[in-house]
Amino acid sequence: MNIVRSPRKRSRKMRLRRGFLLGFWVALAGVLIARAAEVQVVERVAWTEDALRQHQKSKVVPAPRGRILDRNGGELAVSHWRATVSVAPNEIGDRAQVEAALVENLGVRPATAMRVSESTRVWHVVPGRYSMTQVKGLQTLRGVYVEGELRRLYPREGLARGLLGIVQEGVGKEGIEQSMDSVLAGRAGREIVARDNSGREIPGQVVVMQAPVPGRDVVLTIDQDLQAIAEEMLATAIGSTGARGGDLVITDPTTGEILAMTSMADGAGPTLSAVNTTYEPGSTIKPFTTAALLRHGHASLNDSVDTGAGSWSVNGRRITDVDGSGGWMTLHEVVRRSSNVGIAMFAGLMTEGQQYTNLRDFGFGTPTGIPLPGEASGILRRPEHWSRLSSQSLAYGYELAVTPLQMAMAFGSLANGGLLMEPRLIREVRDDDGQPVRFGRPRAVRRAVPERVTTALRPVLVDVVESGTGTRARMSSFLVAGKSGTARATGAGGRYERGAYYASFGAYFPADDPQLLIFVNLDRPDGTYYGGATAAPVTRATLETLLSARQSPIDRGALARVQRRAESPPPSAPLVRFAVATAEPEAEVWPRAEDPVADRTDAMTIPVLDGASVRVAVRRLHKMGLRVLLEGAGTVRATEPRAGYAVAAGDTVRVLAAPGVPPPRSRRVEMPGRQGATGG
Repeated sequence: MNIVRSPRKRSRKMRLRRGFLLGFWVALAGVLIARAAEVQVVERVAWTEDALRQHQKSKVVPAPRGRILDRNGGELAVSHWRATVSVAPNEIGDRAQVEAALVENLGVRPATAMRVSESTRVWHVVPGRYSMTQVKGLQTLRGVYVEGELRRLYPREGLARGLLGIVQEGVGKEGIEQSMDSVLAGRAGREIVARDNSGREIPGQVVVMQAPVPGRDVVLTIDQDLQAIAEEMLATAIGSTGARGGDLVITDPTTGEILAMTSMADGAGPTLSAVNTTYEPGSTIKPFTTAALLRHGHASLNDSVDTGAGSWSVNGRRITDVDGSGGWMTLHEVVRRSSNVGIAMFAGLMTEGQQYTNLRDFGFGTPTGIPLPGEASGILRRPEHWSRLSSQSLAYGYELAVTPLQMAMAFGSLANGGLLMEPRLIREVRDDDGQPVRFGRPRAVRRAVPERVTTALRPVLVDVVESGTGTRARMSSFLVAGKSGTARATGAGGRYERGAYYASFGAYFPADDPQLLIFVNLDRPDGTYYGGATAAPVTRATLETLLSARQSPIDRGALARVQRRAESPPPSAPLVRFAVATAEPEAEVWPRAEDPVADRTDAMTIPVLDGASVRVAVRRLHKMGLRVLLEGAGTVRATEPRAGYAVAAGDTVRVLAAPGVPPPRSRRVEMPGRQGATGG
C-alpha cells in the first residue's frame, strides 16, 4: 500500500531544512567574524608582537669593558672585540663576490675562500678570529654571517694577575676587576636583527635601539716595570729558599701609593695573601714598640737594661735570645741586635693602654681600606683580654696577627715622619674620552707618632742594616733603614709547627730621604729561615735591579744628593744573580715552644779557587752554604766576587771556567732555579 505525501508537507520539510542550514551558516559566519574581529582588534597587539618575534630578534649588545692602566698609561687589562665569520653556501647569491670579499677583508687565501663557499656543505666557518674593521665589509653580503664577542685580554701576560683578578661571563671576579666592576663594566646596549623564515639573521638588517656605553678606564698607582721586578725577585726568592710562598709590597711612603704588590704560593700561582692572609710579625714589630717608649718618654735610646745571659724568666715563662750574648744593652742596641729579652724588659715600662693604643695607631687590628676584596683586618686584642704574658709577647711580635700590607703601611709611617697613610691603589678614573672624572688623592689616616720619634729611630734602623741583623740588605752607595723579623708559623689547630717560620724584612730607601718602602715576607723558608738571611737580600736585589733599570719611579737627582759621602766599608759583593738559600742548612736553633725567634747573620770570605776544577770549586762553595752560578766548563779562571770578598751564607757566586782540565763526568752541577738544583 503506497502512502502519498502531500506537496504541502514536503514543502514544509524543505523549508525547515533550508532554515536550519541557513542558521548554521549564519552562526558559523558570526563566529568567524567575531573571531576575526577578536584577532584583528582585541588581540592585534599580541599577534603583531608574535609576528615580530618570528621575524625579528632583540639582542643585548655587551659594552666594551674599561681598561686597567698602570700609573704611566701602560695597558694591564683591555677588552677586544673579535668576530667569527661563517658562510651558508646555499644562501649565496654571487659566489665570486663573496670569495673576493673574504680574500680582501679577512686576508684568507683564495683556496680557503673557495672551500668555505662551495655548496657541498650547508655551513662553513672561516678559520680565525677577526676585528670589527675586517668584518665591516661582510655584514651586508647575503649568506655571510658575522658573530662577535668581547674578550678580556691582559697584554703583559701573567703580570699582576693576583692584583688584577679575572672576568667571568662579563662579571669581574677577584682583584681590581671585582672591586671596580661597576666602573669598568659600562652599560649594555640593544639591537633588533631581522630573521628569515628559517630563523636565521638577515645580513645588513640590523637596527640599533640603544647603543652600548663603554666602561670607564681605571688608572692604578702600580708601575708595571717595578711590578715585573718585584714578581721576578719574589719568585726567585721562593725558588731558592724553598719557601711555600711569599709577599712583596713596594710603596711610596709619602703618598701611600702602592707601586708594586705581589703574592705567590708555591705551586698555586698568584694570590692576594699580602692583603687577605695574616701572620705573627715577630721582630719586625720592635721598632713600633720602641716608638711607643720614645713617644711617652719612658725611655731614651741610650737607656740600658741588663739582659743577663740572654734569657729572662718572667710571669712563669722564659724568654731567650738566639745569640745568647746577653749583658747590658741600650735600647738602640736592643733593636740593632734584635734582643727579645731587652725589648720585653723595656716594654714593662709602659701601661697596657699605652702599648695597645700605640699598636692601634700604627694600623694593626684594623683594615687598611685598600680597594680590594677580602681584606683581612688582623688581630689585636684589647687589654682587658690580655694575659700576664701579653705585654712581653706583643713587644716582640706575638699575640697579634697582621697582613704584609699593614706592615708596609706601618713602616711607611716611620719613613714619612709619623703619618699613617691610607694605601692608595686607584690613581684616577677616566671616561671614554680619556678625561679624568675621579681622582684618588693621598689621605693620612692619622698621625701615629710625632716626627721627632721617627727622626730618632732612623739611625737605629740604619744601624740594623749597617751592622745588625739586616746587613744582607746593605748597599754600598746608599743608606737603607730597615728591620728583620722571624716568627714561628702555626699549623693545624693553631699550634706552632716545629721548624716552620715566617721570615720578613721591612725597609725604606734611601734612609735620609725615603722614596721607596719595601716589605718582604717569606712563608716557611727551608733551611736558613732567619729574616735577615732570607728576606733582607730580596730588598737589596730589588733595589739593585731597580737602580739599573732604564725607567723607574725613583728620583735620581734626589738620590745623588743623599748618596754616601762619608768613609764606608768595602762595597758589598756584586751579585750577578739573586739567590738566597744554602746548599747545606745551618744547624737550627730550636727555641722552646713559648720562645720567639730573633735574627742572626753569618759572614765568610770567598776562597782562592783559580786553577781548581769546576767539580772541586762547586763542592767547596756548596759546603760553605753558597749558591753557584757556573759559566763554562773545565778549570776555574775567576770568581765574581773575587777571592777575599766578604759574603754570607746563601749568596750567589759566579764561577767562570774555561777548557783546560776536563770536568769529571760522574756528576752534573745544576744551576739555581733549575730542576734538580742542589741545595735549598
